[in-house]
Amino acid sequence: MTSSTEADAANELMRLARQIAKHDRLYHAEDEPEITDQEYDALVRRNAELEEAFPHLVRDDSPSRKVGHAVAASPLSKVTHEVRMMSLDNAFADEEVADFVARVRRFLSLGEDEAIAFTAEDKIDGLSCSLRYEQGKLVRAATRGDGQVGEDVTANVAHIPDIPQTLEGECPDIFEIRGEVYMAAADFLALNARQEEAREKLFANPRNAAAGSLRQKDAGVTAKRPLKFWAHGWGAASAEPGETQVDVVRRIEGWGVPVSPLFTRCETLEQMLAHYEKINEQRPDLPYEIDGVVYKVDRLDWQKRLGFVAKAPRWAIARKFPAEKAETVLEAIDIQVGRTGKLTPVGRLAPVLVGGVTVTNVTLHNRDEIERLGVRPGDRVRVQRAGDVIPQVVANLTPEEKREAFSFPDHCPECGSEAVAEEGEVDVRCTGGLICPAQRTERLKHFVSRAALDIDGLGEKTIAQFFALGWLESPADIFRLRARRGDILALDGWKERSVDKLLASVEDRRRPDAARLLFGLGIRHIGAVTARDLMKHFHELPALRAVAEKARAGDEGAVSELTDIDGIGSAVVEALGDFFHEEHNRAVWDDLLSEVSPPRFEVETLDSPVAGKTVVFTGKLETMSRDEAKAQAERLGAKASGSVSAKTDLLVAGPGAGSKLKKAEELGIEVMDEAGWADLVAKAG
Repeated sequence: MTSSTEADAANELMRLARQIAKHDRLYHAEDEPEITDQEYDALVRRNAELEEAFPHLVRDDSPSRKVGHAVAASPLSKVTHEVRMMSLDNAFADEEVADFVARVRRFLSLGEDEAIAFTAEDKIDGLSCSLRYEQGKLVRAATRGDGQVGEDVTANVAHIPDIPQTLEGECPDIFEIRGEVYMAAADFLALNARQEEAREKLFANPRNAAAGSLRQKDAGVTAKRPLKFWAHGWGAASAEPGETQVDVVRRIEGWGVPVSPLFTRCETLEQMLAHYEKINEQRPDLPYEIDGVVYKVDRLDWQKRLGFVAKAPRWAIARKFPAEKAETVLEAIDIQVGRTGKLTPVGRLAPVLVGGVTVTNVTLHNRDEIERLGVRPGDRVRVQRAGDVIPQVVANLTPEEKREAFSFPDHCPECGSEAVAEEGEVDVRCTGGLICPAQRTERLKHFVSRAALDIDGLGEKTIAQFFALGWLESPADIFRLRARRGDILALDGWKERSVDKLLASVEDRRRPDAARLLFGLGIRHIGAVTARDLMKHFHELPALRAVAEKARAGDEGAVSELTDIDGIGSAVVEALGDFFHEEHNRAVWDDLLSEVSPPRFEVETLDSPVAGKTVVFTGKLETMSRDEAKAQAERLGAKASGSVSAKTDLLVAGPGAGSKLKKAEELGIEVMDEAGWADLVAKAG
């Protein structure tokens, strides 16, 4: 390997460590995953590949050395596990399962003719939990946490019918039963329906619902949630009631604790693979979500000899499932209009079960995707839950016939305005702007979203309801809702507590961050980062408007003032000018600023080695986005520029850096890799 390849590997390992740590925290500690299981598995596999190729580059914070995530700040008390709760290595193909069996055989020095039995069971997608029984009575229940320290959920599991408070029959003096708390698919859908009706947070999937329900400070909340449990192993034990995995699991079952109905013993590799296929076939009809099959060496004495690697046992592995597919009929194609006027086609399906969830809608993305797939209402299609989450059409199964292709509309279905695709774009957009009711409601949703004003209590259904009642026509109307307190209370489903919570959240935003407010208006090409760049320069919203209007009128000085701001180009200048040229938009702006008073926008900076200097980022940044890197430079008091010149003080170069790196070297400018930049940021605090 060349040194440059080694440097790239070190940089990528740093990125992977940070990415995986972030997603571990979101999944295990916050129950808010941002990526799918498949995407997470791909990150872990890539990390393992690099560590195998460069063992001397394995980091102290390597994901291969960690289990789960440290327990986040929580009202639940912490519990230290007597026996660490480990995770499992993964396999994604039959060959990898065969390799696992071969590794076990080699480690134990067994001959090819000596049989090795394994257990196999479906891997339920739930929250790991350890139940400690003393003298047969449940004394403590804890989540996995980081494997060493979890959260005490003893009071909460008392409300899970599957978990007995006292074990049936004889059992060891101390025995910790380990398994998964989960929620059945039907119960999950029913819970989300109730959450939506009550205007409460919706859960992303059954695993999140189970985790959020169990990790409650108020056990009364847990009591209202339909949680289940099954056991798959054990931790601390004063004695093991058997000599094999099968023996102990059946004893646990005999004590009154559920185990997987698909748990079995396999004596050959062929049986292991066959059981995987059997479970995979049954997966769509199972009443719960699973994401693989777990294999474990059956003999406990062999398990002890095999022991553990950094975070997983050598005697077990999880064979993961690929994304699941199903076939159904595309019954209709509806067109939805977004806040920017984009016309998005949505396929309406004959209901079909995919991965334990009934799918009725599917995204078709845009006009070009419909043409690529050649789909029309009535076609039979193959559907996949991408990453087992977002449904999409992967194939049109209907033979080509002389039927007319789907006609994508050239007028907005909401307001009748012309719908066109700008030159070089694939998206078709309504030209109606704020006269289009769909865009008005979508823009209101954007205005209150987390990245904009972040107003709790104003969800999509509430905005649609208030809009239909004529209470919300523009963002300023949100700040006049307090005058409608009595009207809101008169609506079904609203109580004093929820109304007062909503109105308090609105009042908290009377002095909003100016950049968030600008972003929330949904002006084309004005994203969150661009809004901050503009407000860093202008500080006050009226100053921005004055220059934008002058630029629209052809004032070259105003145009230059805008384009001199790093990251601001002609598209942003044109979008701002067009926005303020529209009389209705000016009225919306003035009305809003009569209700809110954003303080002067200032960026807090830290003393650092780059304060007052100009920094350029080039190449592929792997641990952060380019916008995040620029924001870091800004916080450190530096200016982030897009080009290298004699005024540049520092170049941060990621993999693939080209002409900018060459020019910086020619000019004698300091060059730093991404890892060095990360260290600089960390030291600056």
